[in-house]
Amino acid sequence: MRTIRVETSAATILLTEAPEPKVRDRQTGEIAKDAVSGEALMTIGVVYIEDGESSLIKVTVPEGGVSEGLNLGAPVSLPGLIARPWESVFNGQQRHGIAYRAAAVTPAAFPAAMGASA
Repeated sequence: MRTIRVETSAATILLTEAPEPKVRDRQTGEIAKDAVSGEALMTIGVVYIEDGESSLIKVTVPEGGVSEGLNLGAPVSLPGLIARPWESVFNGQQRHGIAYRAAAVTPAAFPAAMGASA
């Protein structure tokens, strides 16, 4: 399936859910691992704001890419953010969506307010 790079330079991204291990199998509690590196994967929740519109999304990040100093409600950076469309059939029902993945999640700064004076 094709991956699409997400340009984030004009967006404000705020952390809404702290990093948690991504569970591969809910019955066994097995943690998802990167297929290439074998590193454990984490999920975070963010609100992605651009051009006056916002979306709540979940993003998968390798455990080693989760920076210290992340605070809920604070801006974050998601270097290497990609979107991957997916679809599957589960119990006879077709499901589809977009999966997001980034190389890391790091603290960022709020963009400077337009027209703000010092």
